[in-house]
Amino acid sequence: MDETGSDEHRGSSESNGCQDGRLPFDVYSKQCPSRATLEHATGRWGSLTLGALYDGSLRFNALRRRVDGVSEKMLSQTLHSLERDGLVHREAQPTNPPRVDYELTPLGRQVAEQLLALIQLVEGRMSEVLVARSRYDEAHTSRS
Repeated sequence: MDETGSDEHRGSSESNGCQDGRLPFDVYSKQCPSRATLEHATGRWGSLTLGALYDGSLRFNALRRRVDGVSEKMLSQTLHSLERDGLVHREAQPTNPPRVDYELTPLGRQVAEQLLALIQLVEGRMSEVLVARSRYDEAHTSRS
């Protein structure tokens, strides 16, 4: 516990399993909890879910339609992870039938902004990626 009475991590590599004592968290350390959060946010379904929620709250089925190809089970697991990490807020309305809305938290919004910049970069440079793939495939299939 620190002087404020908080058990929050204050940079000790022992308390969070991170290897680098110079930084509070080290995503390159396999035991650091920041790695799991990074995986949740940047995994296929996490990044698409965060990006989809950037424009506003969505109900589960609307979110599932927006993130084309995600199964109900995977979206549910992804939302639970993102909610646990403090990136997504789940609001259950006491209606019949029940209504559940998902929206980004302020932290989730910051993360989504960074992911959307990466998404826009990738989409904007796809012609170069496709040329590189074609070159790679030609070079590696001609060896057979």
